[in-house]
This record gives sequence, C-alpha cells and structure tokens, in this order.
Amino acid sequence: MSEQPENRPQSDGESRVREALERLGVPGGFTRHGRVGSLAEAAAARGVTPDRLVKTMVVRRGEDDFLLVLVPGDRTISWPKLRAVLGVSRLSMPDAATALAVTGYERGTITPLGTTRDWPVVADSSIAGEISIGGGAHGVGVMVDADRLLPALGAIHADVTDPAP
Repeated sequence: MSEQPENRPQSDGESRVREALERLGVPGGFTRHGRVGSLAEAAAARGVTPDRLVKTMVVRRGEDDFLLVLVPGDRTISWPKLRAVLGVSRLSMPDAATALAVTGYERGTITPLGTTRDWPVVADSSIAGEISIGGGAHGVGVMVDADRLLPALGAIHADVTDPAP
C-alpha cells in the first residue's frame, strides 16, 4: 500500500473528520489509497481484514429523521434486529442524493464524523478494537479505536447485523 503524503490538500469532508476527531478527543490515523472498486479492495488498501472495515449506512426512520448504522464489512444490516432495537416498525434506506443532503458526504465517503447534522449512531455489537472507517473523501480511511470512538459518539451498541451472504 502506498500512502499518499500527509501534505496533500485535504477535501472539505476529510477536514471535517479531522475536526470531529479532535473535538471528541479520539486519535485517528488517516490512510489515503485512491479509489477502490469493492469493500475487499478497500480493506486490503487500508491493511485490514473486511471485518475491521466499518461501513456507515444512512437509515431513514421518518420524515427528516435519520440515523447512522455502523456495520462491519463482512456483515449486513438485519432489518428485524435494527427495528427491534429502535422500537419502530418501518425503516428505509434513502437515495444517494438524500444521504448526501443529510450527512454532507457522498456514498462511499459517509462516516459518523463531521456530518453536517448530528444524527444518532447505532453500532453493531461486534465492533470493537482497532477499526477503519470512512475518512470523508473517496480513498481515505481512518484507523480508530472503536472502544474510544463509540462512547464519544454516544452510539447505541447492539446486535443489528447478520453475516453477509
């Protein structure tokens, strides 16, 4: 993996992620690897296994009511489990334009850090230890300690996923 220089100009999204980490008091190490075509490629480029690469999914509960769900790369959201944890009967995934509008991040760059509005965070119970999450720009990841990040985000830590098929 070739990491690009730290002095490369940062995107607005990456800057927001850095500021959020500083505000939360959570250290993070940035990795830049360029665009990738799959989660497996992203994990390899970041030097982690797919279960350590955590996706941030935007979920709609209702009109102007969203949340962020953190899902390990080798797992998928279990809608029945997530609905039970949230105590709701309906959830949906917004389209790409809505996800951008409510987070300030394009799909593939979404992270719970530095969103344009603070949304509740639900993290799967399997997420612990050193993980890589989105860094706010394509081809950018952040290594963080989930055991520090999740409490700092006020995340609900619950079993909300199933193994990916």
